[in-house]
Amino acid sequence: MKGTVVLSHRETHRIKVLERVAAGVLTLRQAAVLLGISYRQARRLKKRYAEGGPAALAHRNRGRPVEHALPKGDAERVVALHELTYSDFNDTHFTEMLEERENIHLSRETVRRILRAAGKPPKRRRRPPMHRSRRERRPRVGIMMQWDGSPHRWFGPEHPPCCLMSAIDDADGRLLGAIFVPHESSVGYLRLLDMVIRRHGKPLSVYQDRHTIHKRADNYWSLEEEIAGVRFPTHLGRVLKDLSIRPITAYSPQAKGRIERGFGVLQDRLIAELGLHGITDIDHANRWLEEVFIDRYNKRFARRPAQKDSDFQMVSKKERYLKIAFAYEATVANDNCVRLGGLIIDIPPGKGRRSYAKAKVLVRQHLDGAWTIWYRDARIATHPATELREPVRSWKPRTKGDPKGARQILQIYLASKPAPLP
Repeated sequence: MKGTVVLSHRETHRIKVLERVAAGVLTLRQAAVLLGISYRQARRLKKRYAEGGPAALAHRNRGRPVEHALPKGDAERVVALHELTYSDFNDTHFTEMLEERENIHLSRETVRRILRAAGKPPKRRRRPPMHRSRRERRPRVGIMMQWDGSPHRWFGPEHPPCCLMSAIDDADGRLLGAIFVPHESSVGYLRLLDMVIRRHGKPLSVYQDRHTIHKRADNYWSLEEEIAGVRFPTHLGRVLKDLSIRPITAYSPQAKGRIERGFGVLQDRLIAELGLHGITDIDHANRWLEEVFIDRYNKRFARRPAQKDSDFQMVSKKERYLKIAFAYEATVANDNCVRLGGLIIDIPPGKGRRSYAKAKVLVRQHLDGAWTIWYRDARIATHPATELREPVRSWKPRTKGDPKGARQILQIYLASKPAPLP
């Protein structure tokens, strides 16, 4: 080897040890232990040192071009793409977009190194994990579904916030359904449930928080509830009961940590992709979610469940339409009409009876807005679709003699009470 050869500290240390071997102070086996290499490697180094002197111990790739080095200009292109198009994407997501859309195949670590070298900080700082006891996943899909809503500025800071409602399977973390709605509501949960059952079937149970959409937070008992010995559920609770889906209440955000972490991933990725595709309205976003994003998300993040069998149960389109709906108990007036708020539904004469006056009936408003009236499991009237309205809740004013600060708790749903349990 000609010219000046610069040796590293490690290579200099090898020379000193091999000189002691040549002087007979150390055996070659002892030298191998000192150098942290195998005896065979020590023999090779001794031979190279004897034939070429200290310069022969320099790394043989020194001065040669790196075989898998990034081509010139690729790093600059990656930085430019990040600045111009993908500034909202994290390192992993950006790496995936480079492969899918730009035909640039790089590892995540290479992309991270390029961005850090260009002074691009990570999208968010990773917090050290906290110690919490872990709940084992359910062994099969369909045993438990987790769902929740996440209000956020999903379409960017210049657009008003809305709510993403999503459901995941506890066994594999698969995104079962997701929709954008103006705000978290009973209507949103019913639409999400309809989407999940249409795509996968109904789960055996659902894990949810203590929002009053899911569970009544009052301690009021109506006269009918006292007679029946059971408190009537919320509208969503009644739908789950009709479908034989067991509700399970979580008492802390950490208890439903899987869907909370899922929202973290969605806020990180979904906002960036919505901006990339120029999607800024709920209707367009919901079509894109179901047609494109959900399957891509599951391909990337869903894991294999412990058991491959499924506990999802199929529900017919007719049953889904009938049961996933708002339902009110009402009494037919003397003029054979049912009144709900400002809505009046006429009931035509029935078979075998002229009038339904004073009869207790069940009034349903379906997800398409249409109304049907049921008497003893028979449909007796219909009404054209009207806008789906969230049931209104109010409080009865405190009356004289009540303790200070107390209030009578009474829920009023659209000029009628929700239907009792069947």
